[in-house]
Amino acid sequence: MSSIVKLFEPGNIGRLSIKNRIVMAPMGIEGMVEPDGRISERAIDYYVERARGGTGLIITGLTKVEHVIERYLINSWSILPRVDTRIVMPRLNELVDAVHDYGAKISIQLTAGFGRVLSADMMRIVQPVAPSELPCYWNPKVTTRELTTEEVEKLAKAFGNAAGMVADAGVDAIELHAHEGYLFDQFQTSLWNRRTDKYGGDLDGRLRFALEVIECIKNSAGKGFPVIYRYGIKHYMEGGRDVKESLEMAECLEKTGVDAIHADAGCHENWYWPHPTTYQSHGCMVDMAEAVKKVVKIPVVAVGRLGVPELAERVLREKKADFIALGRALLADPEWPVKVKEGRLDEIRPCIGDHDGCFRRILESKRLSCTVNPAVGNEREFRITPAEKPRSVLIVGGGVAGLEAARVAALRGHKVTLYEKSSELGGHLIPGSVPEFKQDLKRLRDYLVTQIRKLGVKVELGKEVTPGLIEKMKPKVVIVATGSTPIIPDIPGVEKDKVVTAVDLLLGKKDVGEDVIVVGGGLVGCETAAYLAKKGKRVTTLEMLEDIAVDLFHANREHLLRMLNEGHVNVLTRTNLMEITDEGVIVMDKQWKKKMIKADTVVLALGLRSERKLLIDLEGKVPELHALGDCVEPRKILHAIWEAFRIVRQI
Repeated sequence: MSSIVKLFEPGNIGRLSIKNRIVMAPMGIEGMVEPDGRISERAIDYYVERARGGTGLIITGLTKVEHVIERYLINSWSILPRVDTRIVMPRLNELVDAVHDYGAKISIQLTAGFGRVLSADMMRIVQPVAPSELPCYWNPKVTTRELTTEEVEKLAKAFGNAAGMVADAGVDAIELHAHEGYLFDQFQTSLWNRRTDKYGGDLDGRLRFALEVIECIKNSAGKGFPVIYRYGIKHYMEGGRDVKESLEMAECLEKTGVDAIHADAGCHENWYWPHPTTYQSHGCMVDMAEAVKKVVKIPVVAVGRLGVPELAERVLREKKADFIALGRALLADPEWPVKVKEGRLDEIRPCIGDHDGCFRRILESKRLSCTVNPAVGNEREFRITPAEKPRSVLIVGGGVAGLEAARVAALRGHKVTLYEKSSELGGHLIPGSVPEFKQDLKRLRDYLVTQIRKLGVKVELGKEVTPGLIEKMKPKVVIVATGSTPIIPDIPGVEKDKVVTAVDLLLGKKDVGEDVIVVGGGLVGCETAAYLAKKGKRVTTLEMLEDIAVDLFHANREHLLRMLNEGHVNVLTRTNLMEITDEGVIVMDKQWKKKMIKADTVVLALGLRSERKLLIDLEGKVPELHALGDCVEPRKILHAIWEAFRIVRQI
């Protein structure tokens, strides 16, 4: 059994009793909402999976209290759940009963809308509304319309109407979405609220809208109905709210009847705070919760990369918070709570903070899911079931695609053998996890390796598979996951000893000088440059295109660019490498002029090339052949895991 115990002590938010201190943080369920605003059966499955996994309190994603286009639609495709009509009640009640069956409680998160952070595509359809006339975040050329006093009053009353329906459906609590620079946050922040009526001016005026909303909720749902207020304690931007004012807000909210505070940080101007990336430290916002807890008696919920069980337990033991909110950690592994309780920490599938499977998919008009857990949002159909006829499966390659394929095949009852020609499992996860800010990749590798060993997969290391070996083994299914190797350009001087690929550099195969040129401004190149800068090297990055790190989710890209800036990395775009010399490199700059840049070491990060020889050799020679991951095409971790999961579940 686990020595982690504080996480599993019961707790209370107002009159609401919760079986443990684990809260599912609110996340959007785009792709799982019916056109009329009802949550879908798929959404119910999604929440029930987290309840079954042991979560104490589930907070749903954004839900609107009235159907007003200029406040709510963040994208033209976005359908938010709604609670302004009783047509949603049966499905909502079904959700409540389903999570209650597993001892979990449920809170609906209500939003006032988006205001100045309405998406650029929606601005072509409607004019956004806000507390004041403000430039919009996604397109500063567009200005919001200031809401009238009467409109604000009407909106506050809409929360009361919604609360009545929510309570009638059996929902246990309401959380108000007042963070990240959305409409509530715009009202309560002087940077965005320039009103002169009762909803503006000093802090009391700027909080009036929120306080009226709370009053309307309590009047409609009952004085004892629990209300959680989620807001950013620090905006981390010039002119934004500071901790001092946020603590004044906390005291005021407590006096008004708020039952718990969910302490967040940041806004759209620094999305890597409200949506922490892989580069953020675990527990990056605990200090926000700790500060609030010192000034209020009501419970405080901490959030911010708290998926490491020992850390979550420590936050509670040190009384820095009363509850731990997990968002993407519960996407990655809905059984996180029960695994922690049973001491199975090495079986927890970790979130890697890339956002590719969750938030990025939402912004691409796709269903919410998860890079490392493709079953998110499709829990019923993608549940792993035993194979009708177990077969012998040979997997060639021990990178992320091969490891996931082995895991799923073994879970389904197949007899699995995995060959890896190197001495270690993990493939590109091994060099990828070398930087201190990429330790989540090591956690993913450890998880996958642990799983296949526990599942009895036969692993052969240091052995290269040939068609002859496969002919002798006669497996029924062969899965080729031979990965990729770094691209080496055909340019003068590339053979010099000062040249090293990013992969070999991260593996420590060569020493690095003080002046380093990183050739390539993609994800690998930028992360390698940031890694070297943190080690005190003088780094220049060369990129032939207009910009760098273009294929990252917005929050991750902004955070990585900040790291490069803080490391004083010199970034040269529209610059081509022409030659590597003993002194450095010769480049062609954006003005088509050649120049020399001094360098002790030249790091190549120009992409990867698929290793396809075995795949080609086996075509038509085995009963069933599949290819996964980078040997198909070099891409991201998401593609490797998803291909492995989706293909192997059908074998």
